[in-house]
Amino acid sequence: MVFAHDTTAALTAAVALVNSAEPPDTLTSLDQLQAFFDEHGYSGRRPETEAELEEVRALRAPLRTLLTADRDTAATMVNAMLAEYGAVPQLVRHDGWDYHLHAIDRDAPFDRRIVVETAMAMVDVVRADELSRFSVCADENCAGIVLDLSRNRSKRFCSVACGNRVAVAAYRARRG
Repeated sequence: MVFAHDTTAALTAAVALVNSAEPPDTLTSLDQLQAFFDEHGYSGRRPETEAELEEVRALRAPLRTLLTADRDTAATMVNAMLAEYGAVPQLVRHDGWDYHLHAIDRDAPFDRRIVVETAMAMVDVVRADELSRFSVCADENCAGIVLDLSRNRSKRFCSVACGNRVAVAAYRARRG
């Protein structure tokens, strides 16, 4: 299944945010938060305070729960998230992207934008019954989330580093 650009972008950002908690934590400074904002193409007001950093860091556990939930739990969580922030979907164009959905003001606090954009993306995932696109990294020493958007659903690792680590360990075990 091919998702719309905004859905793919929001899911990719949510997985990156959740995985930033895996050792070593890669979201410990305001500079790292602003780099995350830029890397994932967020629009609107940039985060500028340590308080915003802590609010975004606090999202990692609930988003992990959402991304690893069964379909019914995910639907319940999405509905609660959208209701909590009074999400009102609207079609918008900006930054060279054609019409796509936004459901919260561009200048809302960054943590709220992340929650609403992730919830809106998960609407598509739940409706299409594609929660199997999410899994936990196959590296037994990692708990990162994998977002598999490949056609054949073959992605097993959350990062190249995890895949390489497992391949090297398997090679050494064979030579052993």
